[in-house]
Amino acid sequence: MFLFDKSYRLKNFGYYILGSFILIFFSFIGQLPMIPFLPTEFPSPDANPMDIFKSIPSNLRLFLLLLSFVAVVPGIWLVVNKLHDLPIMSILSSRKKIDLERVMYSFMLWGSIVSAFVFIEYSLSPESYEINFKLKEFLILAVIAILFIPIQTSVEEIVFRGYLMQGFGHWLNSRFMALFLSSVVFGSLHLANPEITALGYEFIFLYITVGFLLGIMTLMDDGLELALGFHAANNLIAALLVTADWTVFQTESILIDISEPSLGITDFIAPFVVYPILLAIFARKYSWINWREKLFSRTR
Repeated sequence: MFLFDKSYRLKNFGYYILGSFILIFFSFIGQLPMIPFLPTEFPSPDANPMDIFKSIPSNLRLFLLLLSFVAVVPGIWLVVNKLHDLPIMSILSSRKKIDLERVMYSFMLWGSIVSAFVFIEYSLSPESYEINFKLKEFLILAVIAILFIPIQTSVEEIVFRGYLMQGFGHWLNSRFMALFLSSVVFGSLHLANPEITALGYEFIFLYITVGFLLGIMTLMDDGLELALGFHAANNLIAALLVTADWTVFQTESILIDISEPSLGITDFIAPFVVYPILLAIFARKYSWINWREKLFSRTR
């Protein structure tokens, strides 16, 4: 079974900790090209964390931010294949190769939902948005986003829903603890995002619920494909359609949200209404069964 196949000779959790540090090192290497573009004087501690990048043109800034994820790709291969002596598919899917139909179905479904939400919110309160469409800058953004955001989101899914879930599950002999801990770690690593400064620590709850959603998809479908499509659609649509000066992705998007940042009822519709509906759609399409076994059983 995916992640915890009995044929895998999984090593102890210390190897997963070491592997995580190796991946962090590769990410650090990917951040080095950004250093020449940083200001000589850093903003004050209480300033927006993104102020450090304000002097960098937005498209170049996005490219440099995403470059660190590209650098992690060979690191993943090195850690899984050489450190753990496992095939790369052991953290990708139970299928012989990635099911691109699943990836695209999830991408199109969630991309349509996110686009609809943006359209509805703009229609209801157009005064909260500023139209920012500049053809040249947007086309450059589109090229960067389409090429690199799927790499960024895939790296995150492979690390959190693949590598770390496998490590936590094998260590604690529990699928649920693997799901729980990987989701909490995923949410906690977003603490440095400017959204937290703008919206407060309550916003971490939304990141953790997304982690749970993606983890449930992964365990129930025995593969990362649905999570890969969802995450890529979420970040790509956000980068292209709407941004704000308090988000981690400040891009040359079509719309800029100029409203005062705040958490509203709509922020909690997704976790409690939309996400369960999404899981129900996937469950029906892919005939998911044995929920209890796949989410709560022992791993060995």
